[in-house]
Amino acid sequence: MEKLMEQFLEQSAQAEENFYRMEEQRLQAEDRRREAEHARELHMLQMLGQMFSGLSAAPPARAPGFRSGSPSAHSAAEPGLPVFERYYSLGSTSHRGMDGDFLSLIKTIIPPLTSKKHKGQDGRIGIIGGCQDYTGAPYFAAISALKAGADLSHVFCTKDAALVIKSYSPELIVHPVLDSPNAVEEIEKWLPRLHSLVVGPGLGRDDLLLKTAKEVIEKSKARDVPIVIDADGLWLVSQQPSVIQGYQKGILTPNFMEFTRLYESLHHEPMDSTDHHRNVMQLSVAMGNLTVVLKGEQDLITDGSKVISCSIAGSGRRCGGQGDLLSGSLGAFAHWAHAASVAGVFRSMNPSMVAAFGACSLTRQCNSQAFQRHGRSTTTSDMIQEIGSAFKKLFES
Repeated sequence: MEKLMEQFLEQSAQAEENFYRMEEQRLQAEDRRREAEHARELHMLQMLGQMFSGLSAAPPARAPGFRSGSPSAHSAAEPGLPVFERYYSLGSTSHRGMDGDFLSLIKTIIPPLTSKKHKGQDGRIGIIGGCQDYTGAPYFAAISALKAGADLSHVFCTKDAALVIKSYSPELIVHPVLDSPNAVEEIEKWLPRLHSLVVGPGLGRDDLLLKTAKEVIEKSKARDVPIVIDADGLWLVSQQPSVIQGYQKGILTPNFMEFTRLYESLHHEPMDSTDHHRNVMQLSVAMGNLTVVLKGEQDLITDGSKVISCSIAGSGRRCGGQGDLLSGSLGAFAHWAHAASVAGVFRSMNPSMVAAFGACSLTRQCNSQAFQRHGRSTTTSDMIQEIGSAFKKLFES
């Protein structure tokens, strides 16, 4: 018994010794971790000190404006193709800069409100889209065009989507013809009355609907009207780029995923996601210098010869439907910009790029104002309610 007790005490002592040895090793490892963390923090503080020293020694920043020749711009562009970057925020200083250059140009294309006009003169916009699964997108696009200042919005949708879209608003003219056997002929009858076309919101990827959309695009190109392509319309373009390739009044409005699909379908290689300026210019050139709007943290707008960046502050809210607000309002801006260009109001810029900047600015301003009111619960319907005041703040003040 005594021998067993002695053996037990010896094992207990050994176990206790092992415990303290392991605890010492753990504490040593913890000390090393803390020392490494302290070293990293010290290194970061040193870097911050160097940054602040550099900022305090740097010359005063120039007023916002177009900047050419920056290292990032030249690295992003093809040889001989200048890149212009434009950064805006909602501060009063930046608004003065905007009033002085690009925003002033946009203001010149907006038709004045006078009693001498007739209905439809300020824009008759057609939306190609709307099917059983997607009825909200064509509504958002069409109502946004109206609230931006167009006079009439036509929605060409499938039969089973028509009643739903009509129930959203009595303001829209809804044609339930997109899936009819003679859909192209039915839509073609209305094309002479339309000033611009928006293809894609709520279109879906049904082969029959995509085929109809393609033929309508061809008919619209023959009439030389601006064509905005978004959402599933971009899917069609990624499958058949020639449908809009080289058409100078065409405007593509992809988000990042849609842009990646388009880029890789044309270049047949993975996209370098670290250089958006270069990518967006390359896609535009590959599409025959169409205007491309890459939506994102900053909206990049290019026609293949230059890039402008719209970064008016919006919000962190990214609910569905914001792209439809952009594409619908862009339908109105595109009509105004091309009409102003033909009238000789301006000649220094591609009208489609002017229109795109106007629509991007409006969408971002609506996002910001709606978020200030509703915060996390903000939806696209809230943003649409802000179009009037946002438009006035940006373009009529």
